[in-house]
Amino acid sequence: MSPLRLIFILLAVLAGVGTFVLMRSALSGSADANGPVVQVETEVEVSEVDVLVAVRDFRVGEVITPQDLAWAPWPEESANPEYLTLSANPDAFTDISGNVVRIPIFASEPILPQKIVERGDAGVMSALVNPGMRAVSVEISAESAAGGFILPDDRVDVILTHDVELLTGNGITEEIESTIILENVRVLAIDQRVAQEDGVQTAIGQTATLELSPEDAGLVAFGERKGVLSLALRSLTDAALAGDVVTSRAGDLKSTSTGGRVTVFRNGRVRESAAGSGE
Repeated sequence: MSPLRLIFILLAVLAGVGTFVLMRSALSGSADANGPVVQVETEVEVSEVDVLVAVRDFRVGEVITPQDLAWAPWPEESANPEYLTLSANPDAFTDISGNVVRIPIFASEPILPQKIVERGDAGVMSALVNPGMRAVSVEISAESAAGGFILPDDRVDVILTHDVELLTGNGITEEIESTIILENVRVLAIDQRVAQEDGVQTAIGQTATLELSPEDAGLVAFGERKGVLSLALRSLTDAALAGDVVTSRAGDLKSTSTGGRVTVFRNGRVRESAAGSGE
């Protein structure tokens, strides 16, 4: 075989091998393109701080204890500057314990200083009373306060039960009359103690503190002297519909005595007139 022919055969073999390699590379790239796409996720570390939160729901007037508090992780970017953090307030459990709730707090909600009355304030009750209103205490019992189930921030009606002497043609007749003198009154606090009744824990209040206007406060004071006051618990639906509006029915409070005179309570004042005078 001549040397020239041998060179042509060698070049043909090399060309075939090169073509095979190129085709295999092209087929491999096509298979990779049609295969599943693998996404690589990059984890972003979020900076967190420990924030003081409530373990349970709090009603207005409740006292906070250390068992009611916990530290919870919170994204640092969304943390309110008013939140109490572990780094800035390491003694928060001790500092907050014993304080009184001024605005309702819900479970897992961060504790805000604006929602509590801190120890050392001039007075806890004065912080709970809205501007222009008064805190009035009324003696109650389980029988006169919905079986002891009235709690702070509930809404109640105040009922006056008293003796009435009616002058009739047959003489003087004594009757017992019950009148709702105030509707939708806010309860600020209940002086409670826990009693066992048939193995069931029941909260029984001895004194209810109500939020009243100055005129309604005078009406309640007059009612306590005139008879016995009872509290009727309103449903949450009725309380929500009425809002913060307190309805006074002082004009319905009247009685006729043996002297033929009528006692009427109007606009915070007691007025008497002769029976049948039209007042």
